[in-house]
Amino acid sequence: MINDIQKDAEARMKKTLESLHTNFNKIRTGRAHPSILDAVTVDYYGAQMPLNQVASVNVEDARTLAVVPWEKSMVPKVEKAIMTADLGLNPATAGTVIRVPMPMLTEETRKGYIKQARSEAENARVAVRNVRRDANGDLKGLLKEKDISEDEEHNGMEAIQKLTDKYIAEIDKLLEAKEKDLMTV
Repeated sequence: MINDIQKDAEARMKKTLESLHTNFNKIRTGRAHPSILDAVTVDYYGAQMPLNQVASVNVEDARTLAVVPWEKSMVPKVEKAIMTADLGLNPATAGTVIRVPMPMLTEETRKGYIKQARSEAENARVAVRNVRRDANGDLKGLLKEKDISEDEEHNGMEAIQKLTDKYIAEIDKLLEAKEKDLMTV
């Protein structure tokens, strides 16, 4: 029973870390990276589809993405979707290729992105702590039902705390790397 609670807690903490990683990829740095466009959805024959399912997204050079829709008729829809995605990007179409230049980041925008990254990291820390609270609550419930002893509850809570510390350290490491990436000119 205790092992099940620990495995569940670890799985949920791992998902939190993956979610943070995804959120960090959406925060753009000065360099071009295809994951910046992951949140863009395109109207494809009445259905909203992720951009990467209707076009290929490649890095053309350090500051430019090249988006090539698989159907020629989709070029204007893809361009419009990128513009309306509120990413601060202005695509330029040349035939069937949509080039998306990455604007230079000013000191002010960099600080804004760092603030956003810190906020995402704090949300992830809170989520990890909530998982810890839930797991500890489950352990207390088992103790109350007399399914486990107090020693087993104490050992289970220590193990959950070690997991929490491990994942919070991981979050801090990811944040530090993202901040360094953002401040690199």
